[in-house]
Amino acid sequence: MSLVPSLTEAIAATDAELLVGATDWCTHPAGLDVPRVGGTKWPDVARVRALEPDLVVANAEENRPEDVAALRDAGLFVWVTAPATVAQALGSLGRLCAVLGDPDPGWLGQARAAWVSPPALPAVRGVVPIWRRPWMVLGRDTFAGDVLARLGVVNVFAGSTDRYPKLAPGDLGGIEADLVVFPDEPYAFTPDDGPEAWPQARPVFVSGRHLTWYGPSLAEAPAVLTRQLGG
Repeated sequence: MSLVPSLTEAIAATDAELLVGATDWCTHPAGLDVPRVGGTKWPDVARVRALEPDLVVANAEENRPEDVAALRDAGLFVWVTAPATVAQALGSLGRLCAVLGDPDPGWLGQARAAWVSPPALPAVRGVVPIWRRPWMVLGRDTFAGDVLARLGVVNVFAGSTDRYPKLAPGDLGGIEADLVVFPDEPYAFTPDDGPEAWPQARPVFVSGRHLTWYGPSLAEAPAVLTRQLGG
């Protein structure tokens, strides 16, 4: 059972028959036909328990601690992941695949190879909004921040005390950045919704799945994101 969209994709790519359920937000692979248990937040604990999974896979940021606790109180084994770097994500995925009975599936080998020496832009300073109302950006110690750093984007807020700093609208124009990187999730930024608040920097729009998911998408992420970041 997976409560994390990227790990649902990873498990399905390794052995789809192992999945007994997933969340409503688990959109990859397309056409995945498994029982759904609600969102990543507030999953239906009774529904999860009824499916009798041997293992529930969760994530420290995507899933609420109280939901993890409720699943464990129901007698389920819950594995919680929390990678903050590409290396940690690849290591975590390797351990998961080993538990699944295939420690080195083809997609994982491709993902590892893609990040040995990924293409990189000339170093640029970037800010990465992930939400507005209120504005929130990537701060310190995030997986997406490490992805971008490896591709040449230096996060302006990497030294923040917060992992996801909140910004007042009046503060945005004074932030020195070359790029504003707008992912399409969790907030669906568009050319008409986002760039107007950051006139000082070039806006670029990137695939949230390739920026924030850790799973099979990691094999494509360096090429996809570099192309999008280069404009």
